[in-house]
Amino acid sequence: MAAVKEGLSQDQLNRVARTLKAVAHPLRLRIIETLRSGEHSVGEIVQAVGAKPAFTSQQLGLMRDRGIVDCRRDGAHVYYRLANQHVLKVIQCIRRSCDADKRAGGRHAR
Repeated sequence: MAAVKEGLSQDQLNRVARTLKAVAHPLRLRIIETLRSGEHSVGEIVQAVGAKPAFTSQQLGLMRDRGIVDCRRDGAHVYYRLANQHVLKVIQCIRRSCDADKRAGGRHAR
């Protein structure tokens, strides 16, 4: 039986999976929500998300490597901003799906 070639290519599937994995953590989602309003220093992000600085920096680095956030250095300070605004749309879509499931009494609602 011949394979049907429709939809995403293997390269696209890999990139989508890497992006989803990069945001699939509560702290990373919290960081993204913080950066929604614009650029913030690492210290501001740490304060906003309530996590340890080293762990927050590790998560920022992972998201930077995946192209989700970008940073700039100004002297001793590092400032982060969202580099991929499309991630916000994906998160919003998933949030709506979870809310709809919860309202419907779905088994995934907790």
